[in-house]
Amino acid sequence: GAFQKKGHGARTLSPEEAERLAKDKVLVTDFKQTKLEKEAQKNWDLFYKRNSTNFFKDRHWTTREFQELKACREFADQKLTILEAGCGVGNCLFPLLEEDLNIFAYACDFSPRAVEYVKKNSLYSPERCKAFQCDLTKDDLTENIPADSVDVVTLIFVLSAIHPDKMRLVLKNIYQVLKPGKCVLFRDYGLYDHAMLRFKSGSKLGENFYVRQDGTRSYFFTEEFLSQLFKAEGYEQVANEYVQRETVNRKEGLCVPRVFLQGKFQKP
Repeated sequence: GAFQKKGHGARTLSPEEAERLAKDKVLVTDFKQTKLEKEAQKNWDLFYKRNSTNFFKDRHWTTREFQELKACREFADQKLTILEAGCGVGNCLFPLLEEDLNIFAYACDFSPRAVEYVKKNSLYSPERCKAFQCDLTKDDLTENIPADSVDVVTLIFVLSAIHPDKMRLVLKNIYQVLKPGKCVLFRDYGLYDHAMLRFKSGSKLGENFYVRQDGTRSYFFTEEFLSQLFKAEGYEQVANEYVQRETVNRKEGLCVPRVFLQGKFQKP
């Protein structure tokens, strides 16, 4: 079972967790950090090669969590244009296209292999979707999407995989294609999520930033950092809050604390 609560408070660590995090001060060497940055695309491509389309579950929760996908319509059957920035293999995209027939979706990902999986999906249709490979930190989105043309951008578990110094470039890029008055819907890892506490010593790249064994990276957001990031690129904050879940494994008597950050940021 899962228990969920939303709110502005970050998760409080147990004394043992706090002590363990405080001790973990050694950072990965500059040489290795530079190598990880250079090989980021290769590492994600290998991730999708290993896991194919089986790693992430289809995210049928998206419209439940983000009622805005329905609420942003001015009339009931209005056709919406969305961008899924960092679409992976389409776990969020295809449930959305199935559920809502009045959506045209742009979908891009860093990994060429992931984009190929999207295009090979039986639900992929060029009439309803355009998938393309893109490095959101440097490839201009307006080469594939007209400026000021998108009603909703979803940025779901994507920004955390990008170096914190380059996150603003992603938001600047997205800003160009979003219609004025429309929103980015954000969900990603929050500070002190269970995944953050599981990293072994020697995995730390910087404050709240870690590398997994496969070379992919993960950042854990605070509400303040996320707010500053979006506001610096000209967005207005509509919502920004921690979502805390406790996933209980009754067999093993384990309680796993999951922490996400969920937000909505508007282009004026």
